[in-house]
Amino acid sequence: MDRSKPVDPNGLEASLIQIINSHHSSSLKLRESTEKAKKDGIRSARRVSELLVDSVNREVQEAFVMQKRIEMEIRALTASILQFGKQTDQWLAASHSINTAIKEIGDFENWMKTMEFDCKSINAAICNIHQE
Repeated sequence: MDRSKPVDPNGLEASLIQIINSHHSSSLKLRESTEKAKKDGIRSARRVSELLVDSVNREVQEAFVMQKRIEMEIRALTASILQFGKQTDQWLAASHSINTAIKEIGDFENWMKTMEFDCKSINAAICNIHQE
């Protein structure tokens, strides 16, 4: 193509140049549009991933807080169980002491009845000897 010659505005060459320029222009617009859409897509994907991560992190944080609360409750319950165990041991010891004391009272009562019977027997024997 020789540029020194004037181009006929109605000629084939002018039409081809116009088509090439039009194609080039539309290709640039399409490329810009595609690049903009790509950047928007990346930005949207980044935002979605940030929202998902925030959501998951929030749930993980809530689970962590609940786990800490549960651990604190477990410690409190363990302390209560130990306290109740000690109190139960004290009650068992006290009831054992009471049972032992009651047995001793019963043994003492039996001993007293035996002694009373023996004393009555001795008294009856002495009375019988004295009357003879």
